[in-house]
Amino acid sequence: MTARVRSVRTGYRCAECGQQAAQWVGRCPSCQAWGTLEQVAAPSGARKVAAGAPSAPARRIAEVELDTARARPTGVPELDRVLGGGLVPGAVVLLAGEPGVGKSTLLLEVAAKAAGTGTVLYVTGEESSGQVRLRAERTGAVHAGSLSPGGGELYLAAESDLSAVVAHIDAVAPQLLVVDSVQTMSTDTADGAPGGVTQVRAVTVALTGLAKERGLPVVLVGHVTKDGSIAGPRVLEHLVDVVLSFEGDKHSTLRMVRGVKNRFGPADEVGCFELRDEGIVGMADPSGLFLARFGGPPVPGTAVTVVMDGRRPLPAELQALVAGKDIPSPRRAVSGLDNSRVAMLLAVLERRAGVRLHDAEVYAATVGGMRITEPAADLALAMAITSARRDVALPSDLVVLGEIGLAGEIRRVAGVERRLAEAARLGFARALVPPDSGVKRSDLRVQEVGDVALVLDNLR
Repeated sequence: MTARVRSVRTGYRCAECGQQAAQWVGRCPSCQAWGTLEQVAAPSGARKVAAGAPSAPARRIAEVELDTARARPTGVPELDRVLGGGLVPGAVVLLAGEPGVGKSTLLLEVAAKAAGTGTVLYVTGEESSGQVRLRAERTGAVHAGSLSPGGGELYLAAESDLSAVVAHIDAVAPQLLVVDSVQTMSTDTADGAPGGVTQVRAVTVALTGLAKERGLPVVLVGHVTKDGSIAGPRVLEHLVDVVLSFEGDKHSTLRMVRGVKNRFGPADEVGCFELRDEGIVGMADPSGLFLARFGGPPVPGTAVTVVMDGRRPLPAELQALVAGKDIPSPRRAVSGLDNSRVAMLLAVLERRAGVRLHDAEVYAATVGGMRITEPAADLALAMAITSARRDVALPSDLVVLGEIGLAGEIRRVAGVERRLAEAARLGFARALVPPDSGVKRSDLRVQEVGDVALVLDNLR
């Protein structure tokens, strides 16, 4: 009698979003990612789950201890601002950014500061130990741990195998682990090449379990793709506790760490840094980078506004230059601003405010490498363009807030009080704000304006 061989049903699951499909397709129907469907064993049916032994008994929420969830400062105040006070024991932080933006330099600074109070293990899979040592010599991180009484040590290991990293952790017993980067790590428990979807997910799952088991904070460096998203599976961002985006222009020294996800604090904080030859330095007050001529004589074509980057108000100087007349195909050049937003404002100024711009070249830019995307800077940009066109300078102590609609009306913006408080701290005396903003301040002369044409009529 021939035994019947029972075939095992198989299915396919997307490595990015987890969408399941009965047959293989080149593009995931859910997240639209290409080549991410992997073959898995399909469940044969619903099964009853047997009760198992819990790892710890359930307790009342008031009896849960808070010591294991309190953040510990890293020694870098700007990074602590984004993290919500510091690193929580057992937390896994993913820091992603473009190549050469300064991720390794920042984390080496964090490791050096943390070595003043405990042992730190820095694992590099991209560089040799000598290369990291040279950077540490330049930034002064070699003897950072021994400078503090009772301080720990900073250990360095050049490894790309996860089992070797675990062996280093057992030998060193660090209070902080830095892995640079997660895409270079590999493990024998998963198939695929290092940096692939399967390997990155397996390494991250293993490091996350290790961090939770030992209460060890882990900081992972992540690569980004050409479109700016984090490389690897989308589930990578769900596995970690904190996701930070490290941004910066290669032609500017300004660097920003932006919180994308944070289970222990606000997810919309921003930290400002300046990249120097001797390392990276936090900037608690970066106003000087974004204001070029504040306090000097007024110049036509400049206006100052305050933008909200996350929860942080930052001053921004907008500059415009209008050149030429009766040009058949005038040029429009934009730097640090949204091209479509600038084009819309030019059309509104031409149609609603009577500012002739269709036959002139218009150049608009921000100062200090700042990137402005929010519409609260519309009125400031409109006034800068009109000021450049009519060669009339705005007062140097004036700050401008407001969004402009297609009908020329000035709309309200969020956080007016916080913006004006920052402007008053910097020494501005006057402000133009949208109507019905509800501003009650005695340190600024606030004027509410509702139509862009009425505001620009005074620039003659």
